[in-house]
Amino acid sequence: MKRKENSVAYLFLAPWLAGLVLLTAGPILGSLYLSFTDFDLLTAPRWAGLDNYRRFASDPHLLNSLRVTTVYVLVSVPLVIAAALVMAALLSGGRRGLGAYRSAYYLPSILGGSVAVSIMWRQIFGDDGLVNWVLAKFGIIGPSWISTPEYAIYTLVLLHVWQFGSPMLIFLAGMKQIPQELHEAATVDGAGPLRRFTKVTLPLLTPLILFNVVLQLINSFKAFTPAFIISGGTGGPADATLFYTLYLYQEGFANFRMGYASAMAWALLIVIALSTIGAFATSRYWVYYADLEGPR
Repeated sequence: MKRKENSVAYLFLAPWLAGLVLLTAGPILGSLYLSFTDFDLLTAPRWAGLDNYRRFASDPHLLNSLRVTTVYVLVSVPLVIAAALVMAALLSGGRRGLGAYRSAYYLPSILGGSVAVSIMWRQIFGDDGLVNWVLAKFGIIGPSWISTPEYAIYTLVLLHVWQFGSPMLIFLAGMKQIPQELHEAATVDGAGPLRRFTKVTLPLLTPLILFNVVLQLINSFKAFTPAFIISGGTGGPADATLFYTLYLYQEGFANFRMGYASAMAWALLIVIALSTIGAFATSRYWVYYADLEGPR
């Protein structure tokens, strides 16, 4: 009977397992092989050994894309977490109408990765966009935000920060799980709202902060659509928005160096894995759990 039940379970799982093997695991292993070849999408792959990986150190565009992506990750991830945490704290009360605000703030997370929003963002920060129009009302002539290398990357950072809705909902769910007695005890001891937040709420949210940090790290390293649409696929101006994923796309599908692009993809996988491992490794020093025994 148990064997029969297991057979039925595997039968229902068969479509998912087939998709995993054919659509996910197969292409992943295929890209690993291609990363050791010279492949231009038109002719058969030719074994090249470690040549693609050796080329990393001598490719100035790749090194610049790493720099741009690192700046984007280091600036945008903390800002997204901070914005989500602050808005979750402001929307965690029981006042009327908060549900509408929560939905409104979550909406950008649904739309943020779309082509339409990226086009809208390009219009907002364009030469004659909304930002410069507002600045002109105060007699300020704004720069060309998107076409100026010093500012272009930060328009993409703002777009990422604008999409804080998903981590905000996770923080809201975590705040609802904090026992009210802890806040009441802190109030009796004379703690004000800010002190209650920093001494009660924040420590108990550190597991969720870790969770959101890991998710945002992965999503930031994989960011592609905003840079592609806003820069027109070039990564300009002066490669200021040349994300690693955008350069990977250019090498694979514009320059037809699919072997090199596959090697870049595996390098990105290693970087994301190391970043995730680093986040978990350092969590023992700052993540607290519900038993309030301190960091583990």
